Amino acid sequence: MKAENLLLILTVAAMLAGVYCAFLYAPTESSMGEVQRIFYFHVPSAWVSFLGIFVVFLSSAIFLSTGKRIWDIRASAAAEIGALFCTLVLISGPLWAKPVWGIYWTWDARLTSSFVLWLIYLGYLLLRRLLESPQQRARLSAVFGIMGAIDVPIVYMSNRWWRTQHPSPVLGGGEGSGLEPSMLLTLMVCLAAFTLLFFYLWRLRCRLDLSSDRLEALERHLLTRIQEER
Repeated sequence: MKAENLLLILTVAAMLAGVYCAFLYAPTESSMGEVQRIFYFHVPSAWVSFLGIFVVFLSSAIFLSTGKRIWDIRASAAAEIGALFCTLVLISGPLWAKPVWGIYWTWDARLTSSFVLWLIYLGYLLLRRLLESPQQRARLSAVFGIMGAIDVPIVYMSNRWWRTQHPSPVLGGGEGSGLEPSMLLTLMVCLAAFTLLFFYLWRLRCRLDLSSDRLEALERHLLTRIQEER
């Protein structure tokens, strides 16, 4: 069995398990009720948005070091998928916030820094669209991607460093933090499912760009042959 097919099977199985756990296995939270179940999709989406920018950072650094095209492709693919999940964070968060806080949005440290991360993703993707030179696009995008990753620790630590409307961390937040065991298991299953989904989509996107490169190389070769025959 090909690695990609195995990854697809694992992803589908994990996603189904995550949906089952989130809606049927995990108990209803006592104070927020059913709306709290958004938590099992909101937090994994945030995790994948962090993972995406980390892959952009790592791939960009390796590209600047080696100059190999494959690392530019990997950075670009991770940015596209990370931007998608960051968008899901900004959608699911307000849907959860409105019934609990009474408002969809407030410009506190966690929400504002998450919005900045989304803008960084969009800026990276826009930069790649605007620059026509492949070499210049790859180099400048790599530098931008590395610098953009600075926002991730700010997002992660914001509700530890500042008092925010956003809840304090439920894991690793100190005394009083933590989850009921079945809720924790559900969160772990959903985190695993979203991580597998990220890597599956990432592999597909990288393969698409590699195929596009080969097609462009073939077109150039055919044009060269035609010109030589003339």
